[in-house]
Amino acid sequence: MQINVNFLDNLRLEARFDDFTVVTDQPIRYKGDGSAPSPFDYFLASSALCAAYFVRVYCLARDIPTDNIRLSQNNIIDPENRYNQIFKIQVELPEGMSDKDRQGILRSIDRCTVKKVVQTGPEFQIETVENLDEDAQALLMAGIEGEARTYIEGKDRALEETIATMTGILAELGMKIEIASWRNIVPHVWSLHIRDAASPMCFTNGKGATKESALCSALGEFIERLSCNFFYNDQFFGEEIANSPFVHYPNERWFKPGANDQLPEGILDDHCRAIYNPEGELGGSNLIDTNSGNMERGICALPFVRRSDGETVWFPSNLIENLFLSNGMSAGNTLPEAQVQCLSEIFERAVKKQIIEEELALPDVPPAVLAKYPKLVEGVQALEAQGFPVLVKDASLGGQFPVACVALMNPRTGGVFVSFGAHPSLAVALERSLTELLQGRSFEGLNDVPPPTFNSLAVTEPNNFVEHFIDSTGVVSWRFFSDKADYDFQEWDFSGSSSQSTDEEAERLFAILDELGKEVYMAVHEDLGAPVCRILVPGYSEVYPVDDLVWDNTNKALDYREDILTLHALDDSGLVNLLERLEDSQIDDYTDVITLIGIEFDENTVWGQLTVLELKLLINLALRQHEEALERVEAFLQFNDNTVERNLFYRAVSAVLEITLDDELELDDYRANLERMYGDETMVGVIGAVNGEMRFPGLTPTNMQLDGLDKHLRLIESYKKLHAARAAKAGVSLTP
Repeated sequence: MQINVNFLDNLRLEARFDDFTVVTDQPIRYKGDGSAPSPFDYFLASSALCAAYFVRVYCLARDIPTDNIRLSQNNIIDPENRYNQIFKIQVELPEGMSDKDRQGILRSIDRCTVKKVVQTGPEFQIETVENLDEDAQALLMAGIEGEARTYIEGKDRALEETIATMTGILAELGMKIEIASWRNIVPHVWSLHIRDAASPMCFTNGKGATKESALCSALGEFIERLSCNFFYNDQFFGEEIANSPFVHYPNERWFKPGANDQLPEGILDDHCRAIYNPEGELGGSNLIDTNSGNMERGICALPFVRRSDGETVWFPSNLIENLFLSNGMSAGNTLPEAQVQCLSEIFERAVKKQIIEEELALPDVPPAVLAKYPKLVEGVQALEAQGFPVLVKDASLGGQFPVACVALMNPRTGGVFVSFGAHPSLAVALERSLTELLQGRSFEGLNDVPPPTFNSLAVTEPNNFVEHFIDSTGVVSWRFFSDKADYDFQEWDFSGSSSQSTDEEAERLFAILDELGKEVYMAVHEDLGAPVCRILVPGYSEVYPVDDLVWDNTNKALDYREDILTLHALDDSGLVNLLERLEDSQIDDYTDVITLIGIEFDENTVWGQLTVLELKLLINLALRQHEEALERVEAFLQFNDNTVERNLFYRAVSAVLEITLDDELELDDYRANLERMYGDETMVGVIGAVNGEMRFPGLTPTNMQLDGLDKHLRLIESYKKLHAARAAKAGVSLTP
């Protein structure tokens, strides 16, 4: 994690990281002002808080209340060496708690991350640099360089070479990549989380049988998501980029909707139009670019090559971001390697969707076949030793597809977790199934998976597949676990005939799509220095339903973005108009405003917690529409999951509205006790909101320039690095 420090007045310091700010000071006896804890105080508190966090996680997983659990820490200092200290953590547990849980809580405290880092002894490296902002050395992993050369199946180059190449690409872009976490809870299963230190919203996860392969996976995913703009999906790029010579790529084209909002000539082909506009409901306005928000510019379209004849077809960027998410994009050492990964991913998700929706039962991989993969068996045995039964399945549907499956059962909670992996080699597909199962997860995290069901509607509901796509935590049918399989086991193999065979493997995977009668479209991006491809298979590789283009398109943000960002500047008529549009839109009241308008607010602010319901409520208050406001306050308090502070604010609003609307009640008669209940400062805001004198309490004013929205501005700065690199590569000037 990158922590930037600012020097404030006297001895006060400010540390900024992610979306947080921590201020430190020194006691008056050390010539400070005593206005905040010292840095060392924060250090001491961090270990106690970390220990308490692990206690809380343990108890939540077992429905153990923490009301009567108390935890305390004292540090005992050696009088002869003040750096030699004992951190004594004591925990008070209620009577009646079982010995098993008492020991479990103590073991959970022993897992405290702060404690483990201190015990290991961190290494401090102190250096000067010419410019902190330009120091883009990737702080990834020691010991990678050297003579070691590790080759694994599916990679055309050594892992060490791949890591060096991809790290160099990111450093050249000016992105400092940091490892936020590593996990290795069973043998031969590694995962990690990496992110851009300057913009932590840009992150990826990697998985593999070794540390190096997991790091390769994470870096490759980072490169692919940069190249395909996935980190910035649905986000507002700001007015500067919206009006620059290009918004997404130098080779993009812009189209304006035709007469009567018809789809303009030149975008998509007949095959795609039949899939995406079967009833003629899709209009040109549905495809206006979300990221730029530039309605005058129109539809931004990107070139994809149709595999069947090599012709270029122009796909609206809006259509891609709405329907495909990250499915079918990959980076590789070579283009064939990237294609194999792309196609494997497409098959993995399409087959997974078919199995889940059709409630298919899969054949087990026989023990004799599993025995060929001892590392996989060792990982499975480690899970079963922890009390998790594991099933290893053939998901090839009778040898048609290069897909495998690992299913985990959790007898503690009754939950199940089904993970799929795909690759031309059965060995690699099985490995990916297991590593995907545990990517970023602890044993406690396996307590959150849902139970299976016989309710077919719950399984086939479209959003269930989206949940499976995002983190594999959707619902699975009990029929999946039947011993009566719908297909016989096949020990399939789609791999090439030689060690350098990814080109042959890619052709074999393309051939499967040909046999299915699917048209394939591909874009290749090599401007960052690594081959990245994005493959679209219309009618097969979409994640979201095609209907979303008309009924739930992300570019609905364009109807609200400017008014919401300039909320404080709107007059009453503007507020009435915005409220009417929100009410007519049928947007769910519990949609968060972050999602609605594509702006990354700090989640620790009122903006970051704001839902459409609360926005409507605040507009009601600003317009002094008290009856409507009271109705929405009641809904907010009943259903909204917000901060304690914000809930108390609206409880006070509810009381004041009740008094205001009752002709027999006077606010002055209740004010003193309301202030005792909710505090003077809260009541000033509440009364000001109800009488219309204080509009939108809690929402800091901003504008279309995004003033004060540091989190989103960091995201835009991240994109500007990518934008500038593309412009330089294409010889395009971004200056007016």
